[in-house]
Amino acid sequence: MKGSSVLKAASLLSPLFAPIALAQDKFTHAGTGIEFWRQVVSSDQTAGGFEWGYALPGEPTGANDEYIGYIKGSLETGRQGWSGVSHGGGMPNALLLVAWPEGDAVKTKFVYAGGYSPPEDYSGDATLTQLSHTISDTHFEIVYRCQKCWVWNHKGAEGSQLPTQEVQVIGWAQHNKIFSGTWSFHNKGQSQFGAPVADARNAKYFSWVSGPSPTPVPSGSATPSATPTPTPSPTAPATCVGKPAPTGSYDYIVVGGGAGGIPVADKLSESGKSVLLIEKGPPSLARFGGTMGPAWVTSNNLTRFDVPGLCNQIWVDSAGVACTDIDQMAGCVLGGGAAVNAALWWKPVDIDFDYNFPAGWKSADVKGAIDRVFKRIPGTDSPSMDGKRYRQEGFDVLSGALGADGWKSVVANNQQNEKNRTYSHSPFMYENGQRQGPLGTYLVTAVQRKNFALWTNTMVRRVVRTGGRATGVELESGVGSTGYCGTVNLKPGGRVILSGGAFGTSKVLFRSGIGPKDQLTVVKNSLQDGSSFINESDWINLPVGQNLNDHVNTDLVVRHPNISFYDFYVAWDTPEAGDKEAYLTKRSGILAQSAPNIGPLAWEVIKGSDGIDRSLQWTARVEGPGPNDTHHLTISQYLGHGSTSRGSLSINGALNIFVSKAPYLNDQADTDVVIAGIKSMMKSISKNPAITFQVPPANTTVEQYVASLPRTAGARRANHWIGTAKLGTDSALTGGTAVVDLNTQVYGTDNIHVVDASIFPGHIFTNPTSYIVVAAEHAAAKILALPSLGNVGGTSSSVSGKPTSVQSSAPSAKPSSVKVTKTSAKPSPTPVKSSAKPAPTPVKSSAKPAPPVQSSAKPAPPTPTKAAKPWEQCGGLGFTGPTTCVSGYVCQAENKFFSQCVRS
Repeated sequence: MKGSSVLKAASLLSPLFAPIALAQDKFTHAGTGIEFWRQVVSSDQTAGGFEWGYALPGEPTGANDEYIGYIKGSLETGRQGWSGVSHGGGMPNALLLVAWPEGDAVKTKFVYAGGYSPPEDYSGDATLTQLSHTISDTHFEIVYRCQKCWVWNHKGAEGSQLPTQEVQVIGWAQHNKIFSGTWSFHNKGQSQFGAPVADARNAKYFSWVSGPSPTPVPSGSATPSATPTPTPSPTAPATCVGKPAPTGSYDYIVVGGGAGGIPVADKLSESGKSVLLIEKGPPSLARFGGTMGPAWVTSNNLTRFDVPGLCNQIWVDSAGVACTDIDQMAGCVLGGGAAVNAALWWKPVDIDFDYNFPAGWKSADVKGAIDRVFKRIPGTDSPSMDGKRYRQEGFDVLSGALGADGWKSVVANNQQNEKNRTYSHSPFMYENGQRQGPLGTYLVTAVQRKNFALWTNTMVRRVVRTGGRATGVELESGVGSTGYCGTVNLKPGGRVILSGGAFGTSKVLFRSGIGPKDQLTVVKNSLQDGSSFINESDWINLPVGQNLNDHVNTDLVVRHPNISFYDFYVAWDTPEAGDKEAYLTKRSGILAQSAPNIGPLAWEVIKGSDGIDRSLQWTARVEGPGPNDTHHLTISQYLGHGSTSRGSLSINGALNIFVSKAPYLNDQADTDVVIAGIKSMMKSISKNPAITFQVPPANTTVEQYVASLPRTAGARRANHWIGTAKLGTDSALTGGTAVVDLNTQVYGTDNIHVVDASIFPGHIFTNPTSYIVVAAEHAAAKILALPSLGNVGGTSSSVSGKPTSVQSSAPSAKPSSVKVTKTSAKPSPTPVKSSAKPAPTPVKSSAKPAPPVQSSAKPAPPTPTKAAKPWEQCGGLGFTGPTTCVSGYVCQAENKFFSQCVRS
């Protein structure tokens, strides 16, 4: 049985399949006589079904922040299960209400989550009064009055969704066990729907809530209390919990070990200058000390991040992986998104740079960087080491229809500029059946240099600066409060490079006094940072967080009898024996491919009503919206290149980053192209009459379908966030829109740079990982070519240094071997340290991680000479370990930096 895996993969599927899985009506509750507008979620979407309804006052009055609610939740054997709703639609940064049966009572609890992490008791003053409840062996229901529920404030994190618009966006989730003190991922599905406001208003409202009633249940309490007492909020800033940061200073401090930070740190360290790379999360791949994953994986010197087929697990098991301080799903581990995503790896399309970027960043300018990147990470569209592609029924069905309608089949990375009515297999950044990308290339060479250091589990609080000149960074503890605390200083003439992604970099800039005044004022007034925040006279007013962009995701769902679903989520615990054996012994089979059977990918360019060409990427994968959809293909449309809608990020009083304005279809020209693209794809699919449409359903026009989907991140995100520190020549300090100059240097500063997806002015045709790595290669060369800071006059300048011209890659110093931090079951913050004498232990591909570097200058004992084990590293530039393999394996060179023992 497939289970609810589609609903779990929230980033991949638009959750709003109202036409096929939901029903809306008005009903009168028999026990109370209250008239509700009601949403019914069928058992096709959650076992046993789910219902939620609400009634509002006939006219908006007072604070307009209450309603009467109705929940009918389904139960498993033994009356097990809980049901919950989000008053803001999504899980993060919204008031959550959870209910479950206990004996003859129905318990309720208000909780709050600042990110994709287990929620905590809500500290605000919402109250719930039960008006009625019933319990059976299969369902429970509760009628309740919820006061102060449309506005929330949790430890300074404020938000609201007042019923002043046409629709309230409501989220729901169900789990198969009752709450027992620890929150687990909701395993019976989740989704969102739109609840019309006008249909819920009723003049009888206050007659239903008048008269004696039970004592309200306050926030944070699961049982009625005689004297409601709100959960106390913090009264003093939290202190950093962790080890004191090692002493020492660096020429370059890179903040964020993702697709931008890892390559730029590697390239900067080639110059011989000292480089510190700081990652807020734990190690990911086993070769760098990662330990997370199911037993069948970790017992074979692998982690969940190494195995391609486990890439979607973050959507159901994100603890210790997902960022907890933003309202979107993102990987806060070493590698960032490049460690947790589906690893799609596209050679950049020339027009993306030519259209979006200024001179100095055109396709001709970055060609050298592209060549260098794809020499190191060529990618493959057949990641299984036996050269076969597995479970290709979905590809065959859809590509057959596309070909019949005149679409052209291409090899994507050989014909990267052919992106109009073309389709291809998916290229991935896997090598030898494992995740590689920037982790398996740039980080491998960086850690071998004695002038490079890596700290994991450590978060940067802010850049320490005097005027426009950074002098270092201040630290906060990271995962599990195990990181470093204190301040790390730059050497004279040093530079800070922020590479935390669109969300993470924006947060550091805001907390460093760089951004819009309204956002800096929030930080100034926050409990955590207010007392130590930089003086307002030193604020740098730049549009950080603005220009937010993401691919607009709109899904089609089709069915064909030849398509067969493979449950990658079940494979986490109990993979099929043959698939497990094939992967562990040969790095082949279905588990060597990304979940969930991705492909084909297709592209079309459509001109908008404003004359701008816009790109549409179609990403197909074998899964559907319902738990029993075993023959379904979901085809996601990503509106990208040329889109003109933009959004913004903001910071709240708890210093969490959230999408304050969604960047989806705010321009009619964007909407028109989305609609035209769907019609074009539906026409092509109709060439195969055996394909039947599920979404949009019959008797629904494309226009109606697109209009039915809320323009929210929960409904439309692709999680390809860019643009919040825009690169350009028009400094926002002098009336322009750019945050960083052509050298990626923040305007108004002498030595603070941004190198990640934040700098992209506009969106692109494809998934962005390869573009970010290319940008990092290009930016590193520009940064290395900058003149000494001693030749830069003044601080807080309105214009950064003159853009540099880059002709070739940076000079390369001969690397030295250095060990990598190892983490135990609880991640360790031990840094990768340099040594006067290179440590001889090699960086391994998938073998047991090297022991941590000791703090003394004495090098680690030499590795005994022996044959390398299967899948271990056996060669590469600077490698000093065994260069022969055990019997049955040969040492195969992937590139000059890395060789691995593969089956002979």
